[in-house]
Amino acid sequence: MTTHLTPGTPNYHFTAPSSREALRLVRETLGPDAMVLSNRVTAGGIEIVATLEEPVARVTAPATPPTAPSPPPADPSPAAQPAPGPTTANEGDSVLREIHSMRGMIEEQLASMAWNEKQRRDPVRGHLLRTLLGAGFSARLAKEILENLPTGQPYACGMDYAKAELARQMLVIEDEDALMDAGGVYALMGPTGVGKTTTTAKLAARCVMRFGPEKLALVTTDSYRIGAYEQLRIYGQILGVSVHAVKDAADLERVLGDLRDKHMVLIDTVGMSQRDRAVSDQIAMLCGASRPVKRLLLLNASSHGDTLNEVVQAYRHSEQRAGSTNLAGCIFTKVDEATHPGVLIDMAIRHQLPVHYISNGQKVPEHLMLVDRMALVDSVFQAKSPSALFVPGEADLDERPAPLSNEAEVAAAEAVSERLRSQCQQLIRALTHNAQELASNASALANGQIGFEETRALWRQLCDDRVGVETVAQTQRSQASADIHAGCSDYVLAVAGETSLAWEDGDDSRVLGSTLLLSDRTGRPFAAPQQLLASSAQPGMSQAGDWAQKFGKPVVHLFARIPASGLINQWQSGGLQWAASGTAALRIMDAGNGAPGTLAKLAAGLTFSAPKPITYRRKPALISVAEALVVLRPDPRDGAVGIAAASSTLRCVVRRIVDADSGKSLAHSYVLVSIGVQATAQQMAQWPGWRAAAEPYFKLLKQGILQLGGAGPSDEAAMRKRLLIAGQACTTVFRLQYVQDAWADAARKVLAQLAGRSVRPDRPVPGPVLLEGLGKLFVLLDALETDGAAPSPQPHRVTARV
Repeated sequence: MTTHLTPGTPNYHFTAPSSREALRLVRETLGPDAMVLSNRVTAGGIEIVATLEEPVARVTAPATPPTAPSPPPADPSPAAQPAPGPTTANEGDSVLREIHSMRGMIEEQLASMAWNEKQRRDPVRGHLLRTLLGAGFSARLAKEILENLPTGQPYACGMDYAKAELARQMLVIEDEDALMDAGGVYALMGPTGVGKTTTTAKLAARCVMRFGPEKLALVTTDSYRIGAYEQLRIYGQILGVSVHAVKDAADLERVLGDLRDKHMVLIDTVGMSQRDRAVSDQIAMLCGASRPVKRLLLLNASSHGDTLNEVVQAYRHSEQRAGSTNLAGCIFTKVDEATHPGVLIDMAIRHQLPVHYISNGQKVPEHLMLVDRMALVDSVFQAKSPSALFVPGEADLDERPAPLSNEAEVAAAEAVSERLRSQCQQLIRALTHNAQELASNASALANGQIGFEETRALWRQLCDDRVGVETVAQTQRSQASADIHAGCSDYVLAVAGETSLAWEDGDDSRVLGSTLLLSDRTGRPFAAPQQLLASSAQPGMSQAGDWAQKFGKPVVHLFARIPASGLINQWQSGGLQWAASGTAALRIMDAGNGAPGTLAKLAAGLTFSAPKPITYRRKPALISVAEALVVLRPDPRDGAVGIAAASSTLRCVVRRIVDADSGKSLAHSYVLVSIGVQATAQQMAQWPGWRAAAEPYFKLLKQGILQLGGAGPSDEAAMRKRLLIAGQACTTVFRLQYVQDAWADAARKVLAQLAGRSVRPDRPVPGPVLLEGLGKLFVLLDALETDGAAPSPQPHRVTARV
């Protein structure tokens, strides 16, 4: 590093290996009042020319002696030193601001040069950066994620690397059991309109389903918004949970003291802008209570990244001023409305907030789910906005990926291409060498009685125009009939669901209504014989009588909640059988003595069967059931008039679970069944659990439709054919997930490997991964048969059983 004075001028030249070192020399030599005149890159490093408006009194000697004599010392007499006036001070401030501005510009330019150099050497890095920015991630996090990306990776490998890094850095709550077992007081906080009340209701529903309404209480501090307490009170009435309103810290302390015997207390706080000074007062009120309050911050997925960052900083700054503990974590809300959901993961990683749940809709409690790291990261890059007006693309920026400009880069690209071709050839040879092993796995799947061969046959017919949609539908009906006769005793259980489809013309109003059939012996799924396109559907309800004639057994439809009174009368008059879960607060009347009450009150007076030992939440417990005949009481607010007892009398089955050691009540569940169903109470008590276990099928169905090319209105027959085949494939995968035999474990591992996913022994393979692997397995088997590498397994036909 060198410093010298240009003869005859008051300009100083500083040379150093970097701009940072050169600026340091300027500050050490000339002090804070120095003015930078210019800078340039020389053979010796970075050269900066600086000067002072006034001669300096003393120049600090640098590490290397200056090549020119120092400036003459200033006259020490007071008369020679002019008194500093306002003009001199203002000029000094201006020079300081200019120096700081120059330093920032230089550092930014050097950082940009370093990044551009990396992008020039590795164009894939720039493509990945644009992908991350388009998904909603900040430039800072995107560059950090790609900082250690190995050079020369193809785009697909680079995306896998970025996704893995995002999943690794994101904190999530993976064990809900531990969260629920610990209990405590949780306060949901956030700005106005973020969904605190709805999310509170969803969490409350999950708690009620886990340990009953008597262990939960709801509290609201929202006394500003009109109807806030009434909204939460209605949710509490539906769930059978008490609701309390508080206005200040004294009220909160009193209410929490009264609720000290509750295992879980959820507080719905008042919505406040992140710029409202009252945020710190609210945090102080919550954290000043004698009972610890864990605070969860709700983050709106449809908000801008800068807004979310301001929200988190405001609540953390306020909590520091209030002297409180840190946030316990966050909940993502309105994920279904987001166009660039990557901002949520960015906030969670940036501020190290553990993600507890994801809310992706208005339904309570269906639209609240735990966080799956990889699934969440994958969904960020699958979210596509039809018109990304505020995310500039390459055309908007007049920017193109850096070309391969020299022979070395061209040679490197050719080497990568050659390596990929070699890997493909090795894969073909390996498949040919292990063709018999692959055929053995396919044979095990075919003999596993999960519909593998039927699905493969339909998969082959997907692109065969000679096979129409009616042929596919008839094949599925025949398979369903055979399964039902072999696997059902008295009834066929049917679970209806809807799957939203993204249409090519942008119309999102239509949905796919599907019905999944279950065995009344084990609750395991059969085929999906009916799929309808409708804007608002009750799948399968209109053809229940036709099903009974085709299948030879009556069909019982399982619902998550009690239908409306008008539908109940209509269904019972038409002979339709159904069963639905009820809540403890449901208004009923005892059909035996006419006493009005609720299901919880009815259960208190019933005689339960002999208890049987089970394992409940990893602990020994006892289960027993009881039954009574009830009549639904209409809600006076609905304006309903009398309902005839003969047409609305229902069977009510109550399931009670108690601790095996202490006899303490752990949970109650209620199921109402139409009077015509003749199953035993023990059988009907299992139906709600089977219905809940079948719900993931309808999410898997959407993945299957996308894998087969999606849905569009261009060709109605071809589209319905794809839907039916996708339903059959998803049913096969769904049935494979239930099998616990050794051959099923090996098959799931093979399918996961074909999908390019690693398998963890302590976790089940996700359904979408199995579905992707199944499609690749079909392609490989067809390729091996075409090449004659190995004979296709021809397993004998086994009658399906579940």
